[in-house]
Amino acid sequence: MDNYDPSRRILAIGITALAGFVDAAGFLAGDRYFVSFMSGNTTRLAVDLVTDLAQALIPLGLIGGFVIGVTAGAIVSDRAGQWRKTAVLTLASALLGAALLAHSFGFAGAMMACMVLAMGVLNNSFRRNGEVAVGVTYMTGALVRIGQVIAAGLQGRSLPGWRMTLALWLGLVSGAIAGAAVYLTAEMAAFGAA
Repeated sequence: MDNYDPSRRILAIGITALAGFVDAAGFLAGDRYFVSFMSGNTTRLAVDLVTDLAQALIPLGLIGGFVIGVTAGAIVSDRAGQWRKTAVLTLASALLGAALLAHSFGFAGAMMACMVLAMGVLNNSFRRNGEVAVGVTYMTGALVRIGQVIAAGLQGRSLPGWRMTLALWLGLVSGAIAGAAVYLTAEMAAFGAA
């Protein structure tokens, strides 16, 4: 993240905030399932496999949809050349628009499918050499990095890059707070705002 210029850093934080916003709204609208946090859905899948096999199809479908979204986003990114960020963000926006439309007609499953696809696509916003350079929908690695920085500081050493790592995490948190607040205040506005 340190290799990016200030405008790209701001874009990364903004996209991460969008991911938090969408995940919180989707979580509240989608019976406490996630549209960007696949670790949570993986745990739900495992628990459902033990406790309610039929229910396991929901997190399994969300995980599959997310992977399909990542795949589609990678193909779009690869084919768009210098316009890859624009193409990826346009596709993610179109999918979020489709989620809004599905929600307005009461199609909760289609809404969740569009949201999870959009979040998968969004992870292709920052790629380098065909791989994700900045994860915008998952923060476990960021929290690990923050813990490592704290440990290094306590031992008199410093590790670079912690400010941007913290900024990404705070972007996700602030976006999720906003998504939950907007959803609980004006449900349709949450989907339109995303």
